[in-house]
Amino acid sequence: MAPDKIRTLIVDDIAETRENVRKLLQFESDIEVVGAARTGKEGIQLSHELDPDVVLMDINMPDIDGIAATEQIRQKSPHIQVVILSVQGDQNYMRRAMLAGARDFLTKPPMGDELISAIRRAGEMSHLERQKGVQTRLAASVITGSLTGAPGLAPATKGKIITVYSPKGGTGCTTIAVNLAIALHNETTRVVIVDGNLQYGDVAVFVNEQGKNTILDLAPRVDELEPDIVEEILIKHEASGIRILAAPQRPEMAEKVGSEQFVKVLQFLQRMFAYVVVDTASLLTDVVLGTIDISDIVLLLTTQEIPAIKNARLFLDLLQTMGIGKERIVFTMNRYDRRIAITPERISENLKQEVAAAIPLDEKIVITAVNRGVPFMLDNKSQPAGRGIFSLAEAVRARVTSLEAESETPIKR
Repeated sequence: MAPDKIRTLIVDDIAETRENVRKLLQFESDIEVVGAARTGKEGIQLSHELDPDVVLMDINMPDIDGIAATEQIRQKSPHIQVVILSVQGDQNYMRRAMLAGARDFLTKPPMGDELISAIRRAGEMSHLERQKGVQTRLAASVITGSLTGAPGLAPATKGKIITVYSPKGGTGCTTIAVNLAIALHNETTRVVIVDGNLQYGDVAVFVNEQGKNTILDLAPRVDELEPDIVEEILIKHEASGIRILAAPQRPEMAEKVGSEQFVKVLQFLQRMFAYVVVDTASLLTDVVLGTIDISDIVLLLTTQEIPAIKNARLFLDLLQTMGIGKERIVFTMNRYDRRIAITPERISENLKQEVAAAIPLDEKIVITAVNRGVPFMLDNKSQPAGRGIFSLAEAVRARVTSLEAESETPIKR
């Protein structure tokens, strides 16, 4: 057998289907059928015994359905790729299959070329996963302190998730998130910004990089990600060096990314970057709530308008209910106009939450930067808004350092 052959297991409760698929595949020189199973349980057992590259899995079986079997196979052997076959072309089935770890989803009966292409894609991924598994185990045994932030290597400590959120729309979350990411980034501290506004995200537009890869290229395969694959999907912003994970390009595509998938993507990025900055929508969706829950820092944004301050108060109450302490909140005022009597000090006193930074009102600089697709931290960082972002970045770094110190302090008995 050639070393690059794709070893395939067929799992289907109908004998005729098993035989038809076997006959179809026997003419492909790069594919070898190593076995066939009649039930989900038998498929799980043979996957363990035969260690195939690809499993063709029927979704409807008498004992364990294909989705449950897929989940068990993938938990034990993550390198095995599963292609689901179903008479149901329903989107819900597809979503459940992908969440269970399936590599692909085809409607029965699949076209011959379609099935063979799916097997080859899955086989290529399986071979890559096997190779990476060896490399990952070797890398895990090496102390990587001096290599923190290098592509494809886990940093000595997990990166920090910084979620930028405002309960009031139009307060400038994307502007702050993008420019903060640039301010935090340097040669030894890698930063990625993730667009968590899945319906109408604008992060890619703010850096003039729209129309490229998006989170839809990662979310469906979140349980089989590898650093080099992620690096290929992320948009590299050449001018600043930051990486970008863009939102879907059409609003209706947002529903294809579940909260659990989004959170897992963020947690994977923590292994690759010192800071994961997440821009969010003001609506408290499951994705936004899940992100806030795992964040190291919640950067709560307000302006001097009364509705924004009122909503900030409500959100602070919600954070308390969620068990997120004040020490994890970096309360920030955007578009601060000294001519208005509502000052950061007054808001701090009224809401019992310190305003850690105030970004001055600088509409000309900010609006021009947005329209050009060139963040002002690249060419106008010495202006008032830029100095405000630098102060915010220092406040974030200081808070992270403080939280790390607290977590290392031994409990007195």
